Amino acid sequence: MVVNDFLVEHFPNVIDFSFTAKVEKEFDQIAQGLQPWEEMIQNFYGNFHTKVELTENIKRTDVNSSKELGIDPKTGKVIIARLGKFGPLVQIGDAEDEEKQFASLLKGQFIESITLEDALELFKLPRDVGMFEDKKIVAAIGRFGPYIRHDSKFVSLGKEYDPLSVSEEVAIQLIKDKREADAKKHIKSFDENPDIQVLNGRWGPFIKMGKSNFKIPKDKEAESLTYEEVMKIIETQGDPKKAKPKKAPAKKAPAKKKTETKKKAETKTKNKKRQVYTCLFCFIKPKLNKHPHFL
Repeated sequence: MVVNDFLVEHFPNVIDFSFTAKVEKEFDQIAQGLQPWEEMIQNFYGNFHTKVELTENIKRTDVNSSKELGIDPKTGKVIIARLGKFGPLVQIGDAEDEEKQFASLLKGQFIESITLEDALELFKLPRDVGMFEDKKIVAAIGRFGPYIRHDSKFVSLGKEYDPLSVSEEVAIQLIKDKREADAKKHIKSFDENPDIQVLNGRWGPFIKMGKSNFKIPKDKEAESLTYEEVMKIIETQGDPKKAKPKKAPAKKAPAKKKTETKKKAETKTKNKKRQVYTCLFCFIKPKLNKHPHFL
């Protein structure tokens, strides 16, 4: 909503319902040779470039809509719903408060509709769910959604469970399921280098070293790989993250006969149409006389 409101306020012509239809009509005219593409680009970017420059110095706080929900009964401080770095949240305390408290909104909750009662429920997190193996189970909401934490390990609650109401029984089962899944994923590791593992992946077994992954040859069995064999595979394949050398450009085809001049002109016009379309939506600040799409 914040982004949408910003665009409506500062770029109303671009998000107008008739904008796409108007641009497509101009593309057709350019393809038919009825309108110079330079004129069309100048008409669009002349105004668009100016508007982009006018919005360059707008601060995030200037467009970050917030909503005051009420007063926290425990602290007497104001509770605000606003957009944060990692998504919508509620906050106890104003901007100057050095002891502000934060809680992320749940899926399906919105700044525009959340109530004071909803916000107070969110501040009950993190929540003690129960005990398992003499260690506490805690439910909370993180950057990637709701989860439970047990023994310094995290288990996602996904869309099925609410961290405010998930039971101890369900949490224990989720922990066990996660352990089982992790056990199936792990095939073997090596004392010589704990950073190297043989794992089961979506597409089958593979070797993992740090953040790099390596394919296991078809003539090898993952379960029986030795440390020496694994190191040889890694050395053979090299670091997959290193960029591969670029291929030499293909040789140009010999010049064609003059009878094909007309076809070339038509193709060039169509290519320009495609280039114009791409450029219009890249939302950069072009210099019309130096823009790479139209040189």
